[in-house]
Amino acid sequence: MTRPSTPAHHASVRLRSRAHPARRRPAGPWLVGLAAGVLASTAVFLAPAAAVPVQVLAAPAVLPVPDDRLPECAAVLGEMTPRAVLAQRLMVGVDVDDPEAAAETVRESQVGGIFLPGNATALLQDQSLRALQAGARIPVTVAVDDEGGRVQRIDELDGDLPSAREMSALTPDEVRDLAEERGRQLVARGVTMDIAPVVDLGGQSDREVIGDRSFGTDPDDVTRYALAFAQGLQEAGIAPVVKHFPGHGRADGDSHAGRVTSPPLEDLRTADLRPYADLVGPGAPLTTGALPASVMVGHLDVPGLTDGLPSSLTPAVYALLRDEYGFTGVVYTDDLGAMKAITGEYDLPEAVLAALDAGSDVALWSAGGDPGPILDALEPALADGTLDAAENTAAVTRILRAKSACG
Repeated sequence: MTRPSTPAHHASVRLRSRAHPARRRPAGPWLVGLAAGVLASTAVFLAPAAAVPVQVLAAPAVLPVPDDRLPECAAVLGEMTPRAVLAQRLMVGVDVDDPEAAAETVRESQVGGIFLPGNATALLQDQSLRALQAGARIPVTVAVDDEGGRVQRIDELDGDLPSAREMSALTPDEVRDLAEERGRQLVARGVTMDIAPVVDLGGQSDREVIGDRSFGTDPDDVTRYALAFAQGLQEAGIAPVVKHFPGHGRADGDSHAGRVTSPPLEDLRTADLRPYADLVGPGAPLTTGALPASVMVGHLDVPGLTDGLPSSLTPAVYALLRDEYGFTGVVYTDDLGAMKAITGEYDLPEAVLAALDAGSDVALWSAGGDPGPILDALEPALADGTLDAAENTAAVTRILRAKSACG
């Protein structure tokens, strides 16, 4: 998603192997009391949110909430305004250097998720994210790109994480331990989602767009190491996101810089798509438990599949993921606001509407700004049927269930 950064301190990576700990059922990731307190009165969805002063909150005890103790999703959705429902389908970048502004974005828009871009750290300190959550009626997904290597977000606070290529020299158990430790660090700072691991196949030189972000060139190796990384995150209480469907690793360029073309669909089926079948297909290991994985769709031209549109805006891509690969969880777009594969041809409201209409559950953009104009464009689209009402309800139901906000 975000273009990898290359600070010099990433060049020195210290690996630590430790005894494999006893495995535990993950605690839920939501760090502000979770559904029982947040949804005690569903009537709150009908009125504008009262201003909530930003304050430092003590970290509460986090316990998983059984599904039978959560409100029914239909009842929760029935009390929400159309705008509130649509807001759950947005993940907007916020200014990590300005916790007050980030909290204000959440209070005013009630977006379902925020993304923390870049390498700033203010919002990751002093319990600022828990204060931000206090302004949300429904817990906010707080996402970062923290893959390791060139793409990590808490290294200045909590130390380096090796790149995927470096981790592939370890054992899967060691990778699982590293990811679990990193997940605990993320949870302690208020993060709930890591948009990782990359399951793209490698083969590029280290500094290319995927490069050392990949665990390797063999689909079985990629699957084994990505599974270890994702399960480590889950055990720490962080929701993982596998990316970039249907496969960016062998594309002919960088979608940050413009349109790129992958191998044809039939070629992807034999290699690049295999990790998705093994990790998030029906009954696959990352689809079960309290924190099932999500999938991110990239901005790719795929011969035999996309027919002139980027994959993130192509209905056939989402149908492939849902119908052929059997994925039932939440689907995110890659960044719609800062990657030229999209911004070179679409303005942001147009791209968001096209992505949601095509089948994405959540539209993500890192560039920040007021989500209000996006919601202004989505509301009439839902009212006039451009956005299918039943599909919209299904998408938001998946989103709320993934947050343990309803059952």
